[in-house]
Amino acid sequence: MSPATITSAVLDVVDDWSQPLLTHYDHASGERTELSAATLGNWAAKSANFFVDELGLGAGDEILVDLPEHWQTAAILLGAWWAGTRVHLSDVDHGSLQAVVTSADRIDHHGDVDEVLVASLDPFAMGVRDLPAGITDFATAVRVHGDQYRPGPAPTGPVLDDATTDEVVRDAAAAAGAGISAGARVVTTRGWHTAADVTANLLAPLIAGASLVTVAHADDTRLDALAATERATVVLR
Repeated sequence: MSPATITSAVLDVVDDWSQPLLTHYDHASGERTELSAATLGNWAAKSANFFVDELGLGAGDEILVDLPEHWQTAAILLGAWWAGTRVHLSDVDHGSLQAVVTSADRIDHHGDVDEVLVASLDPFAMGVRDLPAGITDFATAVRVHGDQYRPGPAPTGPVLDDATTDEVVRDAAAAAGAGISAGARVVTTRGWHTAADVTANLLAPLIAGASLVTVAHADDTRLDALAATERATVVLR
């Protein structure tokens, strides 16, 4: 049976909700944040509840996620798909968008979108201070929402650029191939800047049932030690 959403495809293969599902490193900032499947699922649910209850978004609505690789980005993407929205990763006609989630330094790129939401990209999801009027601090806004989510009807149209849920899941499975399987521990430095990147480098390991360690601003001289510490079975550079 096809999954109802991309988020379902990620979470339905989880065996142990207490184990790490996504670990995020940033070699530039020194961040290391580890999220269990339960914690990542809770943040995705908060995001979905926010999108649906506060913004009134659902199937057919379009949002742009203009963010770098980060655990918050993963949670926002999963929440957006759970809510049924169509996600874009690169700039599109702003007239088609109901909302954009971006970083504080890119607000000016999206001034003509009705709902501009800023993700702090803070390791502890602290909020962003001193935002301009009319700009929503995403981390603060989602905290008040429930950490469980009951999805509505499965979207039938595109959910990631022009691809449907079934197409994304199929492409993710193909990208995982035989090298990434359930129970694997995958360290990756690969980016998430396009729909193809998100499918191959974020979703493929998760939908295969692996746990993922992402490394932003990777220092290649430290990567082997990091992979050993994380007990990685696969390293993707």
